[in-house]
Amino acid sequence: MMDIRPTILEGAFVRLEPLSLDHHARLCAVGLDPELWSVTTTVIRSPAEMKSYIETALQWQSDGHALPFAIIEKSSNTVVGSTRYAAIDRHHRRLEIGWTWVARGWQRTAINTEAKFLLLKHAFETLGCIRVEFKTDSLNEKSRKALARIGAMEEGTLRNHMITHAGRFRHSVFYSIIDTEWPAVKTRLERFLLPRRREF
Repeated sequence: MMDIRPTILEGAFVRLEPLSLDHHARLCAVGLDPELWSVTTTVIRSPAEMKSYIETALQWQSDGHALPFAIIEKSSNTVVGSTRYAAIDRHHRRLEIGWTWVARGWQRTAINTEAKFLLLKHAFETLGCIRVEFKTDSLNEKSRKALARIGAMEEGTLRNHMITHAGRFRHSVFYSIIDTEWPAVKTRLERFLLPRRREF
């Protein structure tokens, strides 16, 4: 049984710390950008909507099926986004990594790469997961290319899976990494995190 509890995950460039309402103002400072929410099912346009976003994540955590994090750039101690474990299934030892967003000023840096690395490493090496899932909008080519490049396996598309805030029917593309694939994915991510600090 996976023992999932709030924890801090820290690398060379990023610190993931348990999300709380204390992060609200700092998330608003970087997250009320319409471009961030153009291909999502959620849209955050105001401090009130950011507060609701955090409260929903914390309720999911209380219900036992999510663990949300604030993403902190270590060099400046700046909150630059959020991510979470979700769809946690302790019995079957699987979970999803998602609800990830990084402010535009920190995209195409090592931030998202290392955040994914820390989450995957903790999932496989500490929690004992045998499967980690990802899903993304079929129209989100940037996300799909990134998942494929780290070695996540595309499993298929669920058509009309979700409805976006604009009312569009979203087709969701599912990806996964399983425990036997993790060593190769880990090596690949470590290579991406070499000093050139390029985003995958």
